[in-house]
Amino acid sequence: MVQFCFNWDHVSVIAGMHFAGVCFRLHKGSVRKEEVVEFLKALKTHFRRPLLIVWDGAKPHRSRLVRDYVDSTEGHIQISSLPAYAPELNPVEYLWAWLKRHALANFCPDTLAELQHTARGKLKSAQRRSAIIAACWTQAELF
Repeated sequence: MVQFCFNWDHVSVIAGMHFAGVCFRLHKGSVRKEEVVEFLKALKTHFRRPLLIVWDGAKPHRSRLVRDYVDSTEGHIQISSLPAYAPELNPVEYLWAWLKRHALANFCPDTLAELQHTARGKLKSAQRRSAIIAACWTQAELF
């Protein structure tokens, strides 16, 4: 018998995937516009070169706060949107599928902290495994 205590607390992940790897942050609860801006700031600092961000039409991505921040970068960050209802074009969606169906399959954490710790470790593992990153890009068929 498998017992699991369901509750509405959850962990959300925001990620950016480039051809050689992935950058991510975990958040308790939903990712809001403030977390999107902080993540973009971290990417801008980390890469220090112009960035093209391709993302879906999620509500936080379309917020005034995010648009104002992107505009303030004076072209350092450019945004392009995926077509509506096209998750199959987003390589990060394939990373989530790998995480849920393989890395965390049959994992039943006792606490949200345990889930965060394990998910972070699995995503760090994916960062070092170029085959996983390449497979996500191949599945998305963008190039």
